[in-house]
Amino acid sequence: MEDIRVLLADDDKEIRDLLKKYLERELYRVDVAANGEEALALFDINTYNLIILDLMMPKIDGIEVCRRLRIQTNVPILMLTAKDHEVDKILGLSIGADDYITKPFSINEVIARIKALMRRYLILGISGNSHDKNFISFKGLNIDFKKYTVTIAGEEISLTAKEFELLKFLASHPEQVFTKTQLFRNVWDKNYIEDDNTVMVHIRKLRKKIEMDPSNPQFIQTVWGIGYKFIGEKI
Repeated sequence: MEDIRVLLADDDKEIRDLLKKYLERELYRVDVAANGEEALALFDINTYNLIILDLMMPKIDGIEVCRRLRIQTNVPILMLTAKDHEVDKILGLSIGADDYITKPFSINEVIARIKALMRRYLILGISGNSHDKNFISFKGLNIDFKKYTVTIAGEEISLTAKEFELLKFLASHPEQVFTKTQLFRNVWDKNYIEDDNTVMVHIRKLRKKIEMDPSNPQFIQTVWGIGYKFIGEKI
């Protein structure tokens, strides 16, 4: 296993200690923070492969920390929170979180989610271990799987890890229609979907970043009553 370093921020010491213990059993290196300020300070001086954030933290909450980190990094971010309202889930995903789990949680589920995030993250080419074609180009859109970059009309844009995975999956299967459930299973690496919001939020954010007119998308099109498909002229 490659050396994976995790930033874990939660104001509950019992949860911090529990997660740190189990993550270290998986041979991850773990740095802990008790609030948002400490998390940002640690991020400024270290390099991380995964970030775990509690939503409700003192000084700077997890939403604001996530928003600031997402400007600087595309590494996976997992949100932890005691809140279970749908609006909180959507908010966390909309500002860049890759996954979301509510407290109380099963430690085995958290570890499984983390492993899935890291597996996807490494497969995308960050570690250089991807066996996929490294580059795909469409008219007006270029995706570099190895460098983890996307350019629109020659200008590089910033995507979150999950947004990149979603675009990569769709662009790798042009013209093929996928239901929300199929996208969830392939991109989120899970066998079911609880609701449509996770996929819809990421599609909406992705369109805002890659489409000239998100209300009339050129690349990611809706197939009403079914799902989505990617349209692009290969070059």
